[in-house]
Amino acid sequence: MKRLLMTAALILPTAAFAADSDGGTPPTSTSTTETCSKGMVWDDASQACVAPQESRLDDDTLYQAAREFAYAAQYDDALGALAAMSDPLDDRVLTYKGFVARKTGDVELGNAYYAQAIARNPDNLLARSYMAQGFVEAGDLVSARAQLTEIRSRQGRGTWAEVSLRMAIENGAGSAY
Repeated sequence: MKRLLMTAALILPTAAFAADSDGGTPPTSTSTTETCSKGMVWDDASQACVAPQESRLDDDTLYQAAREFAYAAQYDDALGALAAMSDPLDDRVLTYKGFVARKTGDVELGNAYYAQAIARNPDNLLARSYMAQGFVEAGDLVSARAQLTEIRSRQGRGTWAEVSLRMAIENGAGSAY
């Protein structure tokens, strides 16, 4: 029995991490932010910077570029990459539109995007964490803790979404990312 519990303890964090579709960790810098400029996205196939709306990049590549731009505080570029994705109502698109809105000071709009993302995908742990970090910044710890409970109940224990929110609640401030 003890061996079974130890095995479960090793496996569960990995399973929980998988529930967070992009891992929730800051993206690694790539040629998109190191080489390209003015919202251009690196295209591995052509080995060149391309405009997101004029390229044949797939949604996952555009999403990763949007995350990278957002992390680098290049918010307009992040929105440009999101706008080029095929489904403007994809919960990933809505999550990062919310992130950009919140980081640029429009918390109300950010929360509206997060709510839409969660309505489309209740297991979107990143949207829940980002929204709750906004609650922490606004001093609404009750709502933040409610989202922490939701994240944990959706196999999010141990993910970046859960850990960063828990730390934000403990510290009274949202994370930098």
